[in-house]
Amino acid sequence: MQLLETVRAQFDQVLLPLTGERKELLQRITATRDPQFGDYQANLALVIGLSKQLGSDPLQLAHQLAEALARQSLFSRVDVAGKGFINIQLNDHQLLTWLQEMDGPSALKMTPPASPRTFIVDYSSPNVAKPMHVGHIRSTVIGDAIVRILRYLGHRVISDNHLGDWGTQFGMVIYGYKHFAEAAAFQADPVQELSRVYRLIQQIIGYQEAVKNLQPQAQQVETLRAQRLATEQAMAKEPPQSPEANKLGKQLKSLERSQKEAEDGLRELQVKIDSVESDGQCRRWAAEHPDLETRVLQETAKLHAGDEENLQRWREFLPHCKAEIQQIYDRLGIRFDYELGESFYHERLGPTVDDLLDRGTAVVSQGAVCVFLEGFDAPMIIRKQDGAYLYATTDLATVAYRMQHFSPDAILYVVDHRQGDHFKKLFACLRKMGLDDVELRHFSFGTVLGKDGRPFKTRSGTVVGLEALLDEAVSRAWNVVCDPSRLQKASLELREEEKHRIATAIGIGAIKYADLSHHRENDYEFDLEKMVQLEGNTAAYIQYSYARTQNILRKLAEKSAADPAASPPPSLAFAHPLERALAIQLLRFEDTLSASMQDYLPSLVTEYLYELAKLFASFFEQCPVLRAETPSQLATRRLLVALTGKTLQQGLDLLNIQTVERM
Repeated sequence: MQLLETVRAQFDQVLLPLTGERKELLQRITATRDPQFGDYQANLALVIGLSKQLGSDPLQLAHQLAEALARQSLFSRVDVAGKGFINIQLNDHQLLTWLQEMDGPSALKMTPPASPRTFIVDYSSPNVAKPMHVGHIRSTVIGDAIVRILRYLGHRVISDNHLGDWGTQFGMVIYGYKHFAEAAAFQADPVQELSRVYRLIQQIIGYQEAVKNLQPQAQQVETLRAQRLATEQAMAKEPPQSPEANKLGKQLKSLERSQKEAEDGLRELQVKIDSVESDGQCRRWAAEHPDLETRVLQETAKLHAGDEENLQRWREFLPHCKAEIQQIYDRLGIRFDYELGESFYHERLGPTVDDLLDRGTAVVSQGAVCVFLEGFDAPMIIRKQDGAYLYATTDLATVAYRMQHFSPDAILYVVDHRQGDHFKKLFACLRKMGLDDVELRHFSFGTVLGKDGRPFKTRSGTVVGLEALLDEAVSRAWNVVCDPSRLQKASLELREEEKHRIATAIGIGAIKYADLSHHRENDYEFDLEKMVQLEGNTAAYIQYSYARTQNILRKLAEKSAADPAASPPPSLAFAHPLERALAIQLLRFEDTLSASMQDYLPSLVTEYLYELAKLFASFFEQCPVLRAETPSQLATRRLLVALTGKTLQQGLDLLNIQTVERM
């Protein structure tokens, strides 16, 4: 049900005889924020160009439009407010008719798009040689929600997990296996041992880099301290509030920020150094393997060049690594149409570079193959002087493959904001190659923060593993939802299997919803304790609202079974303002989904579901269903409860969040 478009269509009929330029005018029709002004509001009469064109002032034009709209059977009230705002209220009978259609065989069916599009959504994309961590959650759940919503709206969607299965991380694992792996540990648990040596390699490389940078960083801190002190002394000599004092004040604030950042950087370097030098074995390894980063790159280059030993190790390690990642995807309920990693495109990199050279899009500059792009200071390098390819080369080959095999209308990348400059260059290069008819979008997202406002890490400073995080979420959900005193108070008797299913749905749903409920570009604080609560804007609150609808419907079914006497179905009618408000919210479901995909913001869906759950809670308190006073009241409220349940369930499903029948 496209409620907003239905309303705009009525306005369009009224505007048709008046003007030929109606598209932008119709965008000025929006839902009202306050129901006392009606259901929808339009300020199109205030458009100066329209009133001039029609030779009428805005207020007069508004009254003219309102008079014509009032004759439409869809509206029960049309008012003009202020200097020309048009407020409208929909006809109750029409609302109830639409609700009955929503509850029919095509329940919650979306209006097919006039021109279905083909989308490729590239998301998650972990490096498979290391465990998934909390940083992967955003790309994974945001991309998954976009895929599900676009499909539900009627588009063809291809999901692709562009795995990092060929890069430097495998050089780290191969080098680590050759020099640091324990054979027994690898046989017992290959992934755990590969993860250990990977972390060790990272630790030593970080240590060696920190040792190099410690003195320059300390010098930078001292320089900034001296500059700050000199600025403070200069300020003290100036009259307060003078232009020079204000200027110095701004400089001082900037220097204070820079000094703090430099001091934080110095502390981080020292932590990396201490973590190695406090461990005798690790310190010896760091000394025995100098310039470890270069050694790792050499192993990577050998792999890419086809070295048989390294290829054999890669073939041996890859299935174990992918199986470990698949366990996480299984727990999250994530499925991909394709998982074409970097290795899939390796043989296509050389032909891709040759093609760009033949086109004249790329040129050789100082031994490297580069694409010079307007508006960028530095070129995009697609083959280095030593013959090595880069991420840009792989991405260009990937797009060429996708265009050839899928003919997409849009390619969407859900990737960390730190890759923003890379995608700007990639898209500019593709446009230079003549790829103008495809929508290319990079959806960056903010950082998951801890309570200290910094990137979420463990107490030891390592990134939080995703599997451990899911375990903790389920455990906390169990403590909240399956608490014995709560179950006793709610008169719920649950088997252990059902408790586990509920805790899993609540815990994993909590993580997904918390991520999706924030605008994807914003950072957010990760707080599991808040995420699993049954109050506030949480998945658990919405899941509980759904379970409440099912409980009411079960009791209504029991009541009907106990009193089987047939009677003609009563006519439906709204007997309370909350019934009508709930109906309007239900009918706006498709509008919300469509709006969420205009800028690909699943957070609009979470806002809708939260508002629907809050409305239902108020309805539940003030509009008793089981104790309805008349057959008409009972039938109307039963319909509202059933549709609320269906809509909450469908909305959560589009976010890949499970519902439970009892909780």
